[in-house]
Amino acid sequence: MYEQMVKIRYYEDQMVEVYTEGKKPVFNIGAGTVPGEMHLSTGQEPAAVGIGAHLKKEDTVTSPHRPHHHAIAKGVDLKRMTAEIFGKETGLGKGKGGHMHLFDPEVKFACSGIVAAGIPHAVGAAMAAKMKGKDWVAVAFIGEGAANAGAFHESLNLAALWNLPLIVVVEDNAYGISVPKKSSTSVDSNDKRADAYGIAGAYVKDNDPIAMYLAAEEAVSRARNGQGPTIIEIETYRYLGHFQGDPELYRDKAEVPGLRELDPIVKLKEKLIEKSTDEKELDEMEERAKQEVDEAYQFARDSNFPAPEAALEDVFTS
Repeated sequence: MYEQMVKIRYYEDQMVEVYTEGKKPVFNIGAGTVPGEMHLSTGQEPAAVGIGAHLKKEDTVTSPHRPHHHAIAKGVDLKRMTAEIFGKETGLGKGKGGHMHLFDPEVKFACSGIVAAGIPHAVGAAMAAKMKGKDWVAVAFIGEGAANAGAFHESLNLAALWNLPLIVVVEDNAYGISVPKKSSTSVDSNDKRADAYGIAGAYVKDNDPIAMYLAAEEAVSRARNGQGPTIIEIETYRYLGHFQGDPELYRDKAEVPGLRELDPIVKLKEKLIEKSTDEKELDEMEERAKQEVDEAYQFARDSNFPAPEAALEDVFTS
């Protein structure tokens, strides 16, 4: 989990730099090495690795518009994922989807730019697993704002009614774009909504990867053993804006520096050292993770863009 968290953080830190290429001195969202919007998950790593540690290749994960940490924790091919974000033909979707439309059937991962859109898909995957008699689970990651969408409630009602192996992970990073949770949501934590569907709920405080691991362990075991869905809400922290280029006028300037003092990667490293983990071993993990990320970015840079005529391929017509 520590190595995965380091990999995710380094990947996102590198993306901050890459995304700004060609967008200075005046920010232009359509310019640069990676045009279009970019939503990064720096600070939210525990939500992904805590449950990812329990998942198999056959389990399904759906993710929203902030997907990189989930994709990495699920084992999505890092080179092809990065090439997709760069719009290159070697990408997961041949460069046609971009960072909000990552799809890797090899590890059963997908994401969507539409809020709450991944939950019904996860319900479908969970239903398929049950119909096939498999012990596979489906995990839908959402932001806390998505818990107020109709798809959340309709999906959980069906999942509870049909006793499906579904886990909905609500990442509460305090803001739905720029709207504070307390201004949009009638409950202080969305795991409490589990009672309305007669299913299990769990709350993870303080962005704690170990607590997330333990909550996920119970939820995954419950799902695999035919005991139905779970809602897990984790209190997590978004160090960056909703998107790159977000002026973040909605939060106090002192908020992020204060959150960074609680960095979950630093805290986990301290805990591992306290438990007698060799620092050299941790250094090797960090180096290995960074090397993999560097190779992925280089692969994306070296890959070719799709030919113009490729725009007419892999499309549906009627």
